[in-house]
Amino acid sequence: MALNRDEAFRLFTEWNQNEGLVKHGLAVEAAVRAYARKFGEDEEKWGIAGLLHDIDYERHPSVEEHGKVGADLLRKLGYPEDVVHAVQAHNDYFGLARDDLLSKTVFACDELTGLITATALVRPNKSILGLEASSVKKKMKDKAFARGVNREEIIKGAQELGVDLTEHITFVIRAMEDCADALGLRGTDPA
Repeated sequence: MALNRDEAFRLFTEWNQNEGLVKHGLAVEAAVRAYARKFGEDEEKWGIAGLLHDIDYERHPSVEEHGKVGADLLRKLGYPEDVVHAVQAHNDYFGLARDDLLSKTVFACDELTGLITATALVRPNKSILGLEASSVKKKMKDKAFARGVNREEIIKGAQELGVDLTEHITFVIRAMEDCADALGLRGTDPA
């Protein structure tokens, strides 16, 4: 199957109408796409894997279904097996080894993009532009902040990817800055 980003986005938004979930898909896409460039991998394929990683979340949010339903759908539609694997392997419930760079990268970017988004939105200008890793790490220590974000998975993701956590956070912030408008994170000019 020839991968097409526009078709993948159409499929994703057919399965997910929640604006926050769509923006999350775009954020993970941006981060995974940036890592594809860094690692010399197929940017289109990797970006699509990042975009589609939560394709089933709105309809199947339970830990027992999330990832598996999406993987089964993508397999049926003819998506490459490494994309299918990355979608299912990002949910630890299934115990699938993230034994390739793509699945490690999707996992490493998933929870982190959520924490970065939440951190940007509590800034006075509500912008990701100029956000620093130190601010994200400070919010990461505050267990009451963005409670739905799994901090252990952020740490585990960086370890599995073999990158320093601070460098990983900085890299993902910069990737997300490139699509700040689509993510609703350009913010406002300081007063």
